Amino acid sequence: MIQLPIYEEFSHWLDDLLENNDMPDETKAYCFNLYEESDEEHIYAVQLIAAGEFDPDDEEGGWACDEVWSCEDNVFTIDTSDEEDTGWKHAQELFCEMIEEYLSDGMYGHILKESKGVAAGFVDGNLELLYKA
Repeated sequence: MIQLPIYEEFSHWLDDLLENNDMPDETKAYCFNLYEESDEEHIYAVQLIAAGEFDPDDEEGGWACDEVWSCEDNVFTIDTSDEEDTGWKHAQELFCEMIEEYLSDGMYGHILKESKGVAAGFVDGNLELLYKA
């Protein structure tokens, strides 16, 4: 279940990214890259990239390596240390729930959905496809 204050912060972060950036014409899809912050336990970050390729059948996410735009160091973080489950799978579930909510009701969700697909996953793991045109 989405925690409202965290989702609101995430939504504002994503609004700022999408409002102030014209995505390249070659954008085919978007990927939310998830990371475990190396200097802090139970802190997870997400970065948005636009990809010039998209393959909905590629769970390993090779297509997401064809980056045509990135929010770079402007990442959104969550702290799961207060959660019952502090593991990476739980963090991915939280991020995916927030992304799906944004795709449904976010101010600029339509920008993401104008692409062929939206996925999320840890950079060294499989991607979860959250939207496909």
